Amino acid sequence: MSRLRVIFGGLALLIFLAAPVAGQAETARAPLLKSLAKLAPAANPSVLKLALDAVGCADASGLGAARRLAVIDYSRPSTERRLWVFDLAQRRLLFEELVAHGKNTGDNHARRFSNKLNSLATSIGLFRTLEPYHGSNGYSLRMEGLDPGFNDKAKERAIVIHGAPYVAQSFAETHGRLGRSWGCPAVRQAVAQKLINVLKDGQYVFSYYPDTRWLENSPFLNCQNGPSLRVAARD
Repeated sequence: MSRLRVIFGGLALLIFLAAPVAGQAETARAPLLKSLAKLAPAANPSVLKLALDAVGCADASGLGAARRLAVIDYSRPSTERRLWVFDLAQRRLLFEELVAHGKNTGDNHARRFSNKLNSLATSIGLFRTLEPYHGSNGYSLRMEGLDPGFNDKAKERAIVIHGAPYVAQSFAETHGRLGRSWGCPAVRQAVAQKLINVLKDGQYVFSYYPDTRWLENSPFLNCQNGPSLRVAARD
């Protein structure tokens, strides 16, 4: 038997063995996905599935169970509500909101993403929330980027959730888009404090865009660990 046939045979065996594990993971998450899709019918179910896959992998990797999850779909224009915050433990939709993207990410439609310092662009991928603080944009929430090469400079770049006056329906109606941040997912000032308080201290934020390189290389979307999606205990 040739060496090449041995290699391909080994790969086939690995795929065969991994298939039941992947199937178990999808089966375990299916009821939760169905609930989230029902709670947020405007959200893309495929994006919600990727978000649950990512937090499930994060949990299996030892980063901790999910209690609350924010999903941002940057494939949608800024004039649409494209941020959803879910309470996974109680299966509730807490927020469905407008959210701004970075100045150099695009106008109404997001086109470009970056992990570089001073890029003034949005980053995609899975984030873990840290502590809130009061800064130049008021009450804000620090985040840690978990996707290597895509958002892991978030803390260094000061990518945070904060309120902004340019995130408003009236601004969108006047300008044809929301105002833009320096890379932060800025939200309406009226909801910023409440939204930050439910997302602070170790929750997850999943920022999506159909970027092929990210989809193929994110460790959380191509999980090497066993199936998991524990939901943290209720408050």
